Amino acid sequence: MPVRVVLAEDDPALRAGLRLLLEAGGRVEVVAEVDPGPKLPSLVRAQRPDVVLISDVSALRGLVVGGLDGGPPVAVLASSVVDDDVTRAIDLGALGFLLADAEPESLVRAVLDLAAGGVVFDPRVAALLLPRLRSNPLPDNELLHGLSTRERQVLDLIAGGRSNGTIAAELGLTEATVKSYVSTLLGKLGVRNRVQAALIVRQIRP
Repeated sequence: MPVRVVLAEDDPALRAGLRLLLEAGGRVEVVAEVDPGPKLPSLVRAQRPDVVLISDVSALRGLVVGGLDGGPPVAVLASSVVDDDVTRAIDLGALGFLLADAEPESLVRAVLDLAAGGVVFDPRVAALLLPRLRSNPLPDNELLHGLSTRERQVLDLIAGGRSNGTIAAELGLTEATVKSYVSTLLGKLGVRNRVQAALIVRQIRP
C-alpha cells in the first residue's frame, strides 16, 4: 500500500507539482491537498494520513503531531532554510525539515522514512543545526543516567536517524517493542518526539 500523505501548501501551482512528483512512482498517495490554515487539523483528523507535509511552520501549532501524542509524523516542506523556522519546527514537534527543491527521489524517500518512524532532515538543514549543537554541548550526560543498556541502544539508533523498523531489525526486536522503548525514552528525557531526543544525544556526544 502506498504511504498516504496530506499536503498542506499555500501555492496551488506548487501543490499540484509536488503531488505529481510524490505520486510518480506509486509509493506515495496524496490523499488531500489543503492550504496550511485553520482547516488543516480537522482534515488531518478525518483523513488519518501516514504523513503530513506542511509549508508553514506556524501550522504545526494546530496539529497533534507524531510522538507521545499519537498523531501522524509531520515534516515541514519549505522553499528555503530559515534558522528560526527550523528551530520552531523542532520545538513544535516536526519530525523532519525538507526543502522543496530537493531531488524527487530524496523527497519520496523522506516520506517513506517518516511513515516508517524515522527522522528526516535535508542535509542543508542538518548542516545548519549541527554546528550550533556542537558549540553548546551539555555539561555532562546526566540525562542518560538511569537508562538501561537496551534503552541506550535504541536511543543511539534514534539519534542516527533510524526508523522503528530498522531499529527492530538491528536489535532483533519486534517493531511494537521498539515503539514501546521510544515512548518510554521520550518520557524519561522529557521531550515530545524523537527529533528532540536525537538532538539531546548529539548535544551530549558532539
